[in-house]
Amino acid sequence: MKYKFGEKIREIREKKKITMKEVAEKASVSESLMSQIERNKISPAIDTLLRIADVLDIDLEYLFSDYKKNRKVNIVRSQERDEYRVKDVFFEQLCRTPGNSEHGIEAYIMQISVGGESKSEEYGHSGKELGVIIEGSGEFKIGSESYILNEGDSISFDSDIPHRLINKGQKHLKAFWVITPPRMF
Repeated sequence: MKYKFGEKIREIREKKKITMKEVAEKASVSESLMSQIERNKISPAIDTLLRIADVLDIDLEYLFSDYKKNRKVNIVRSQERDEYRVKDVFFEQLCRTPGNSEHGIEAYIMQISVGGESKSEEYGHSGKELGVIIEGSGEFKIGSESYILNEGDSISFDSDIPHRLINKGQKHLKAFWVITPPRMF
C-alpha cells in the first residue's frame, strides 16, 4: 500500500494560506518536490515529511491516522471458556494470547476449595503474575514470606520464586489471575 500524505498536506497548507514555495523553502526542499508530494507522485523520506509537518505544524498522528493497523482481537465468550481442574483448584480460562512469547498473557478465574492450594513448581517459573481476590481469603506464600489476602486485595510479583495461594478460609476462595508469559494451559 502506498502512503498518500499529499492531500492532507495540501489541505492544511491551503487552510493556513501558505504557498507551496514558502513551505518548500522553510522545509529545505524544492518546490518541485513539494508539488510531487502533494500530488502523491512520490512518498517523501521520513526526515523530509517531518520537516514539512514541522513547517505546517501538523500533528503526525493526523498524518498517519488512516494507516493505523487493525490489531488482532481475541474474544472468549463466557459459554466458550476452557475449564480445568488441578487437584483442589478449578480454573476458568478467560484469555490467552497465542504462543508463549515474553509479551504473551494468560488470565483466568481460579476457585480454590477450603483447605486447597494453588502452587507453582518447586522452583517457580519465569515471568510475572498479578492476582485479585474476588471472594474469600487466603494465605499467599512466596519464598519464605507469607501474606494474608482478603476479598478485594491484589498482589503482583516476579514468579521465579516458588509461590502458592492457600485457602485458609471457611468458604471457597475465588481469584482473578494474570500470568505473563502464558504457562498454565
